[in-house]
Amino acid sequence: MQFGLAGKTALICASTSGLGRATARALAEEGVNVVVTGRSAERAKEVAAELPGAVGVGCDLVADGGAERLLAAAREAVGDLDILVLNGPGPAPGPARATDTAGVAQAVATLVTPQEILVRGTLPAMVEKGWGRILSISSTSVQAPLPNLSLSNLGRAALAGYLKTLAAEVAAQGVTVNSLLPGRIATPRARQIDEAAAQRTGRPLDEIEAASKATIPAGRYGEPDEFGAAAAFLCSTQAAYITGTALRCDGGLVPTL
Repeated sequence: MQFGLAGKTALICASTSGLGRATARALAEEGVNVVVTGRSAERAKEVAAELPGAVGVGCDLVADGGAERLLAAAREAVGDLDILVLNGPGPAPGPARATDTAGVAQAVATLVTPQEILVRGTLPAMVEKGWGRILSISSTSVQAPLPNLSLSNLGRAALAGYLKTLAAEVAAQGVTVNSLLPGRIATPRARQIDEAAAQRTGRPLDEIEAASKATIPAGRYGEPDEFGAAAAFLCSTQAAYITGTALRCDGGLVPTL
């Protein structure tokens, strides 16, 4: 299936590895002019060099003025953005009872504030064109909060609520706003989590991975390219009537509807 995206422009946040990179690759293969981003400009350019029509931009999104600088660099590289993919790591783990004001501020500064700045900066051009796609790479925690990730649960839920509200406001202007919720995908980050669990418990890594996979109805971790394909579809012309939704890509892990 051709997604009708050839010649479109996209900014993919945190796209030098993992899910962001898979999304950038899927969109580039559809003919999108992709801006690959990460804290390291050198790494961003390396990844971009592997993709057709892509450019790499280094920027720390959560630093003061980071979102504004990233927007300016993206526009300079590819012009006004047709597609904005929000992505990035969450705050440190911890229980809800240990949450304090500083932690809440950090969660908002990491998972809400820069994303809102990016949306606000790209939305007018999308509305003027009558076409746009805003996609948040989030977490299944917005539907089923994860234990010991209270600040991440807080920040991601706040962003999801903002995006759901926005979706209804801009749907008639041809702009869709959706979230894609990964479960356990075979990324370097997933391996780090399993390795940390193995070290913490003294159990072999393969035993940790097997136990994790046993909780997933599909019986395996997802492949990054599977996630990227879902992201590309949500950005496609065919997905024009899908907005304000959160799609899980988790192999059936979350037990609720």
